[in-house]
Amino acid sequence: MQLEIIDYYYLAVRSRSRSTSLEYVLDLRFVDMPRVSRHISWRWIAASFVLTSLTCAMMHLGASTPPLWQRHWRAVCAAAIGGWAVATLMAVYRTTETVRLFSTGGAAKLLEYSGELGTLRGVRRFMAKVAAHVRLATAARRSTKGEHLRDEMREHARLKKLGVLCGPEYESAKARILGGHSAAARAKPPAAR
Repeated sequence: MQLEIIDYYYLAVRSRSRSTSLEYVLDLRFVDMPRVSRHISWRWIAASFVLTSLTCAMMHLGASTPPLWQRHWRAVCAAAIGGWAVATLMAVYRTTETVRLFSTGGAAKLLEYSGELGTLRGVRRFMAKVAAHVRLATAARRSTKGEHLRDEMREHARLKKLGVLCGPEYESAKARILGGHSAAARAKPPAAR
C-alpha cells in the first residue's frame, strides 16, 4: 500500500493485492483521525508460557527421574523446547497491528492496513502527518453541519463508484449521515421573521 498527501486536503491511496489493484483519493475533510490497534495473540503467548514452565520443571526434575524415564527424558525435554520455540514464533507471527481511517459522519471504513509486529512504529511518523492534515482539512469544512453532511454523502457515493465502499457499507454510512442530517435540521433555530 502506498499513501501520499496531495494539496493538504487529499490522501492518495494505491493498494495492490494478489487479486485486485485499487487507486483512489480520499478527501480529508470527511475523514476522522487515524485509529491504530494491535491484536495480541494471547493463546499462543499462553502456550509459550506453559511450555516454558514445563521445560523449566523438567530441567529441575531431570537428575531425579527414575531409571525408566531417563532414556526418554532428553527426547521429552527436546520436544518441550521445540514446542516452546514454535509457540513463541506463532505468538510473534499472529500478533498484528492495524491502521484504519473512517469517515466522519458515516463511520464507513475508508482505509485499513494490517501488518506484523512493528508496523505501527514504521508508519507512526506518516500517520502523525495524516492526523495534522485531517486537522487542517477539518477547518476547511462547510460552515453548517447540514452542508457538510450533504458533501460527505456525495463523497461516499463517489467512493462507492470507485469500489472503495461496497453496497452494504455505503447503505449503512448513508443511513448514519441521513440520521445526522435530520438531527442537524432539528437543532437549527427557526429563522426570524
